[in-house]
Amino acid sequence: MTDHVSVQTEQAEEVALPLWRDPSRTPTERADALLREMTLEEKIAQLFGVWVGASDEGAEVAPHQHDMEEPPPLADLLPEGLGQLTRPFGTVPVDPALGALSLLRTQSAITAANRFGIPAVAHEECLAGFAAWGATAYPVPLSWGATFDPVLIGDMAGAIGRDMRSVGVHQGLAPVLDVVRDARWGRVEETIGEDPYLVGTIATAYIKGLEQAGIVATLKHFAGYSASRAGRNLAPVGMGSRERADVILPPFEMAVRESGVRSVMHAYTDTDGVPSAADRELLTGLLRDTWGFDGTVVADYFGIAFLKTLHGVVGTFGEAAVAALLAGVDVELPTVKTFGEPLRAAVAEGLIAETDIDRAARRVLVQKAQLGLLDADWNPVPEALAGAGLTPGTLRGTVVLDSDANRALARRIAEQAIVLLRNDGTLPLRGRNAPARIALIGPNADLATAVLGCYSFPVHVGSQHPNLPAGVELPTLREALVAEFPGSEIVTAAGCGIDDGSTEGFREALAAARDADVVITALGDRAGLFGRGTSGEGCDAGSLTLPGAQQQLLDALLDTGTPVVVTLLAGRPYALGRAVDEAAAVVQTFFPGEEGTHALASVLSGRVAPSGRLPVSVPMKPDAQPSTYLAARLGHANEVSNIDPTPAFGFGHGLAYTTFEWSDLAVATTEIPTDGLAELECTVRNTGDRDGVEVVQLYLHDPVASVVQPVQRLAGYVRVELAAGEAARVRVGVPADLASFTGRDGARVVEPGALELRLSASSTDPRLTAEVTLTGPARKVDHTRRLHAEFRVETLTEH
Repeated sequence: MTDHVSVQTEQAEEVALPLWRDPSRTPTERADALLREMTLEEKIAQLFGVWVGASDEGAEVAPHQHDMEEPPPLADLLPEGLGQLTRPFGTVPVDPALGALSLLRTQSAITAANRFGIPAVAHEECLAGFAAWGATAYPVPLSWGATFDPVLIGDMAGAIGRDMRSVGVHQGLAPVLDVVRDARWGRVEETIGEDPYLVGTIATAYIKGLEQAGIVATLKHFAGYSASRAGRNLAPVGMGSRERADVILPPFEMAVRESGVRSVMHAYTDTDGVPSAADRELLTGLLRDTWGFDGTVVADYFGIAFLKTLHGVVGTFGEAAVAALLAGVDVELPTVKTFGEPLRAAVAEGLIAETDIDRAARRVLVQKAQLGLLDADWNPVPEALAGAGLTPGTLRGTVVLDSDANRALARRIAEQAIVLLRNDGTLPLRGRNAPARIALIGPNADLATAVLGCYSFPVHVGSQHPNLPAGVELPTLREALVAEFPGSEIVTAAGCGIDDGSTEGFREALAAARDADVVITALGDRAGLFGRGTSGEGCDAGSLTLPGAQQQLLDALLDTGTPVVVTLLAGRPYALGRAVDEAAAVVQTFFPGEEGTHALASVLSGRVAPSGRLPVSVPMKPDAQPSTYLAARLGHANEVSNIDPTPAFGFGHGLAYTTFEWSDLAVATTEIPTDGLAELECTVRNTGDRDGVEVVQLYLHDPVASVVQPVQRLAGYVRVELAAGEAARVRVGVPADLASFTGRDGARVVEPGALELRLSASSTDPRLTAEVTLTGPARKVDHTRRLHAEFRVETLTEH
């Protein structure tokens, strides 16, 4: 029997409305009412996406894309409905207005063809901005981490989400919460950093911004993808349960608890032989039963089919569908491969029950109800086209996804993400330091895309359409320096390619360097996919030596005697050899987006003061990998190994154009119960002659624990903006819960004993240390524990 409710029309007529169309009912009630009316085939149709327009020729943008044969024609699928539409804007270049019109027409066809009139969820990538032609290309996530500014990243996510929603997109496949464990991994640029607390706080802010804009955010990759052996993409993961619990999972846990996230994407990898896509303990036991997540779990592209083709844990695609569905995967992306006919056959053979299909379909339909897609008055016309004449001729060029406000926000993030690693006083290049002649040397000197990561549209898709404009303005570093230093002569030479190894251009570059007052290098990476770049998905590195002949070029420039300011436009940290000690300055950027070169130029000139901090350590030597500041004592330099992993610049490091003095540490009490709160405070003073930002970082050091711990780990941070001569009192409350770790029995515990609370400028620069003792019995904690230190900053008034 069909469930109906009565509604009044404008003519006071009573019309029967299906219960599932009634927005006054809860999404779960509506989903259940709809499920009662659907056939098995209609339910299954809600569990997969279709990738319209994905090319089976040319370059791949997803792993093994060409190994997966095309799905049935869209028209053949529509009578049963459709769960998702894959990348309607991010597959080929399309004018945003025309893309919105095309999506509108596709959605109209979908709703007209299925008997319930249910539209599909449209998803897109949004890792460094909405991955669409003409949309703002923001800095990559590694730059987000370098800002140490969650509020700013939340603002960016809100802008991205509003742009996506305006053209009819519902879900974004971001952010990445993978914690860097090996910087050789190509996808480091997509991560936020090597510390789980930094990753968790920045990612949670991003998710809130996206969700508040009406876009379903997607946590990825759940879990352990970044810990692949030897830094190789999609390689097996070998790690213990405690590393997984204390390093890999905390960012996901924080996001699930605090952000309102509505989707999670499983990882490609297997951990200790169990692929994430078939890991019921992970996707159901932990994510849903323990953490309480009630959204959808979506497959990473082709990840369910990989259970057969790459992992070899099932023999057929039907078995792959059953394994994934029973583990907790609800939606197959990007296109139907296993959740179509193979799944229908599996139900018929009794390998899986229809109730298991219902469970996943309910989650999908609940989400569609939340998005308004089941409402009786759902309108397929997106906001950007409202009131417009819906013809291509009148629409082209009318939708702007790269507004002035977006560009200003992209510039601000890029500026805050620039990290000054070293400076002998050469920077800033103004006043008496203003150079008459600048030699700009390096392969990224005059390359427009040098600021973009592999998931930016001009690289990810636009690179396959070389004759098409980028869609956004991408000033080169040369152009930005010309604008920033109008009184300087700027001579440019590439010197070498990114990774071709040729030294033929050295002669010209070195001649320019000798004749200059200062050299600015433009070194680093070329983003790409699957070996087409030096950074990006499938572009892993054998060592952390600069690609190609760049280190040779850098050493030769240092030999000229001209001051060398090393600037890096890169997707990962690299060892810099002699430059660590001999360069006049070293300035690190991580693919800073479309406004990145202007931001970099403004920091070099001093118009903007640097305030970024390293989200990943910069190695001293290129081959001491994998290494991380989170290492335990045995992971640090010692006398029994000839490999020294000590970084050149540690996690959290970053200089300013001013100096700061830390003083007057005060601790409320040195004995804290294991369920208590430590309170400490200090004064931070800007002792220089210009405004600046200090990032106060709180690290925990546990001298004695029942299981091996990192020497220290980040437990909190706050940006402190101070005018020249200004001081602030920084107060922080530190819950004992932050000292918890996974004990020998697998449970999280706060143990009594000594604890050091280090107020630091970086992981290698502790300024003030409070020694406290946790008292009382060992205390078990769970996912409801406190996750944050509480910072308060009060500007001091001088008398």
